[in-house]
Amino acid sequence: MSGSAADRSRDAGSRDRVQAPSKERFIGLEWLRFVLGLYIVIFHTLHNYPSISGWSHYITDIGFFSTSSFFVLSGFLLAHVYLDHHQSLREPARSFWIKRFANLYPIHIGALLLAMLVSTAVGKLAITPEDAAASIRFVIYDVNNDLGQTDPEALRHYMSDSELAVNLALNVSLLHAWNPLYLTFNPPSWSISALMGFYLVFPWAAPRLFRVRHVGRALALTNLLYLLPPLVVIALTDYGMPETGILHRNPLIRLPEFIAGILLCVLYSRWRRAGYRPGRGLCLAMALWVAVSVVVAVWLLGQGHAWYYLLHNGLLLPSQLMLILLMTRVRSPADPRLRQLARRLGGASLPMFALHVPLYVIFTRIEQVLAGEPSRCLDDVRGCLEAAGDSSLILYPVFLLVTVLFCVMFQERFVLRVREHLQRLLMGRLLPSARQQG
Repeated sequence: MSGSAADRSRDAGSRDRVQAPSKERFIGLEWLRFVLGLYIVIFHTLHNYPSISGWSHYITDIGFFSTSSFFVLSGFLLAHVYLDHHQSLREPARSFWIKRFANLYPIHIGALLLAMLVSTAVGKLAITPEDAAASIRFVIYDVNNDLGQTDPEALRHYMSDSELAVNLALNVSLLHAWNPLYLTFNPPSWSISALMGFYLVFPWAAPRLFRVRHVGRALALTNLLYLLPPLVVIALTDYGMPETGILHRNPLIRLPEFIAGILLCVLYSRWRRAGYRPGRGLCLAMALWVAVSVVVAVWLLGQGHAWYYLLHNGLLLPSQLMLILLMTRVRSPADPRLRQLARRLGGASLPMFALHVPLYVIFTRIEQVLAGEPSRCLDDVRGCLEAAGDSSLILYPVFLLVTVLFCVMFQERFVLRVREHLQRLLMGRLLPSARQQG
């Protein structure tokens, strides 16, 4: 019996390896991953330039659209890659979890260590008054109140030793998205924690979702369920904590985005088997819907807190689904160099999510020192820092380019290598049979 089971397992693995190359490659989704990562960088940094503050918020107001789209895209791509032609997971759930963890953890830990190092250094080598207050203990309570309604000082908080230890443990264990009060150490990395939560659900949820008969109804129901929490918050609360933090990043609250991505893959797979592809007219209509919804969303964000919650958690989900469907229609270029470039940039998208905040701090502080009297740094570090100038918008494109290049190298030279070793280690310890069959 055991020999027969092993033979069947090896045969199944062989079939998966044979079928894997036949999986459709979406070059448009690689570009989309990159653009979403780049937009998050812009969302968190462009507002720091006073000379354009009068209009830059129109560009950055819906930064959350990028994170939500990334969650939807993750569900779509994982369902496309990890489910076989029988709509079953092509490998054991534990193997899937190990691979996903090994892919996320090097990014998260690398970014966490860099962020903590940068925060400590900035606090000690202060250039601006804000730098002097910098500390890995410093956090801001997560609320959605205008400054006129809430005293800014009431939102500032320095973590005690016990809070610091608890939040460090949450970060190390990839559970920090479950903290509803504030973001710690490397704020954007909550999205990596949420992704790990989604991955835990995927082996159970994806095969069952592929058996759904009416995908359109399932998508509509998923969207409605996603809108329920913000409706409750709008009706019963005053936009404070912990409700803002729960809506913002709690993996269970954000799970409908990931589920919607899987359902979108179900719909796409059925269309493909039926030989149907959206025509030019439908694609144009979807593109127009996405563009108009973004413009309307930017306007609605100025109409009160309630719209922020609704747009952040559900109202834009149809647009995100349409955007992903549109990008599946992008044809792969004939030039292999362009295909390789798209894969490299797409692969750097998650490091861009995780690393851009400490990279921006490093870049701007170096820029400020160079704009002052950098020669004084050789013999008078404090005087050099006090003479530092201001950041310049002219160099902002340089920062974006440096960030992209750094994240590409970080992914290829660090993450991929650590992932390989981590995956081999965990597979060997937790899945000894897989090592024997490999």
